[in-house]
Amino acid sequence: MQRKLSPFYILLAAILWGTTGTSQTLAPEAAHPIAIGATRLAVGGLFLLCIVLVVGKLNFKNWPIKPTLWAALSMALYQPLFFTAVTKTGVAIGTVVAIGSAPILSGFIEWIYYKKRPGFIWWCSTFLSILGCVILFVNKESVYVDPVGILMALGGGLSFAIYTLASRGLVEKYSSLSVVAVVFTLSTILLSPILFVFDMSWFTSLRGLSVSLHLGIMATGIAYLLFAKGLIHVSSSTAVTLALAEPLTAALLGVLIVGEFLNLTSWLGIFLLMLGISVLIWSSKSSGSEKELEKVVRSS
Repeated sequence: MQRKLSPFYILLAAILWGTTGTSQTLAPEAAHPIAIGATRLAVGGLFLLCIVLVVGKLNFKNWPIKPTLWAALSMALYQPLFFTAVTKTGVAIGTVVAIGSAPILSGFIEWIYYKKRPGFIWWCSTFLSILGCVILFVNKESVYVDPVGILMALGGGLSFAIYTLASRGLVEKYSSLSVVAVVFTLSTILLSPILFVFDMSWFTSLRGLSVSLHLGIMATGIAYLLFAKGLIHVSSSTAVTLALAEPLTAALLGVLIVGEFLNLTSWLGIFLLMLGISVLIWSSKSSGSEKELEKVVRSS
């Protein structure tokens, strides 16, 4: 049952991530995007740490330092890299390059480092999802390509791919709650200097506090906990492709809540995104059933 639900945990995590953009539009005007990213990590890290301390699942015995540092550093770097990319080269190009490059980079790293070559269905679903993402975002605004912004976006995609790969190794041996609590606490410490660079007076307002709590608890703490639970039975490359449900959710929320208008081309992008994700979920369920059948045959 856990194996069958794993893709849906990741999908639900991506849906929660997709609320980030809408939440940011509701933040006070004085809130800088990078400061919002740092606040999001701080609130999320504190939330996860409190939960793991209450539950009492934190056990540092033989805890692997190297993958934990890789996961924490990559998550800390993702925030400023992504937000800087969006600022320099626009929301469309920045989002497409960062989110679209992550599945490909994850697949290649998994192929080279873990000797796991992605299957044909993964390539097809990833291609459909990225194509849908490109059509959806590039069609929403004029395209402005900034070389520095592109590099920052690629850095963001690489950071998310490395975080996923490092986290998957951790959740195989330790509880998902412990892993995300430790990783995000370290990420918060690494990114904390940003909180002293930007004006944080907006945080004390009711709207600023509400946005920060939503981003920290729902879109970070709970979302990454679900993502970590899904990683137990889903490969890193598949998980990062499923995470492309994030821009899909953001686009639909933009229509339903913000009042944005999507033309026929944008809806085509949404259809391709949904098709790619559906193919991958179907593939994951099928492979899971095949593995269960194989276990039954071996035990008989």
